[in-house]
Amino acid sequence: MSKKLTVAVVGATGAVGREMLKTLHDRQFPATEVRAFASARSAGSKVPFGDTELTVQELKEDVFEGIDIAIFSAGGGTSETFAPHAAHAGCVVVDNSSQWRMDERCPLVVPEVNPDALADHNGIIANPNCSTIQMLVALKPIHDAVGIKRVVVSTYQAVSGTGQKGLEELERQTRDLFSLRDPECKVYPYRIAFNVLPHIDVFLDNDYTKEEMKMTNETVKIFNDPSVKVTATCVRVPVFSGHAESVNVETVKKMTAKECRILLSQAPGLKVIDNPREKLYPMPAYIAGDDETYVGRIREDESIENGLNMWIVADNVRKGAALNAVQIAEELLRRDLVRVKDRNVFMA
Repeated sequence: MSKKLTVAVVGATGAVGREMLKTLHDRQFPATEVRAFASARSAGSKVPFGDTELTVQELKEDVFEGIDIAIFSAGGGTSETFAPHAAHAGCVVVDNSSQWRMDERCPLVVPEVNPDALADHNGIIANPNCSTIQMLVALKPIHDAVGIKRVVVSTYQAVSGTGQKGLEELERQTRDLFSLRDPECKVYPYRIAFNVLPHIDVFLDNDYTKEEMKMTNETVKIFNDPSVKVTATCVRVPVFSGHAESVNVETVKKMTAKECRILLSQAPGLKVIDNPREKLYPMPAYIAGDDETYVGRIREDESIENGLNMWIVADNVRKGAALNAVQIAEELLRRDLVRVKDRNVFMA
């Protein structure tokens, strides 16, 4: 790979795209040039990059020549259309949508969990679902140490997971309620202000939502272990930023709560805040903008022989999206994998 490194962010005007640019700058990613792309209607606008601004360019099929890494956060349809053209041009794509996650040609990667999966990439690498990412950062050390048989997870997901429109809906509905006006529901099927919705993404034939099945299927792929069983209930809560998860784990071998705290406190990307006597535990309001995944409320499940309960919290826009994507790009550089071996894998 040449010393010159050109990086692009596709979907640069969105909330996650802007966070990706901020993360690239804050982590001093060694790019010689950073380019910003979005739809035609955003072309010519400016997006911040450190102390400067980037001019947004229109996303077209032929813009990827000479770009080494493109980080996509522009929706599944955009990724389906443009990511193959990027890979065909020799650009390695890190895609934040759900489009490529379960495609067998694409590694699905959390750098703290399965970085070795990058070795066989074909030009498109998938960023997992935000809720899956934070859960597996915490569960990977446990799985390595004592094995995991089953995971039962209930999520408490912030409206930022729906993007800027989710943030605006919560703010608007809150103002309406305080002003004694009937809140209008444009983004969610029901009011989200002062409410919780046990419904994220579309319902499937098995009555689970797509979000819930993402957590199930992505865990198996990332762990590369079909013996791990996962069942999920995903819930949208009236919180602006930060996803929380109540996770129950049944392990193969016994692990005490104390052993778990020690193990996780030494694991990469994790921070343990767990002191019940002092009422210390992680909360979304206090971790916004942080890179780490936080774990607390670690305790043994007394209803089964080998069980643990824990509470996992992370900033879904950072570790759940932008940070994980940039970490994948960093890992590609570290392993000298910024190249596409076969440029035709994704071309029809």
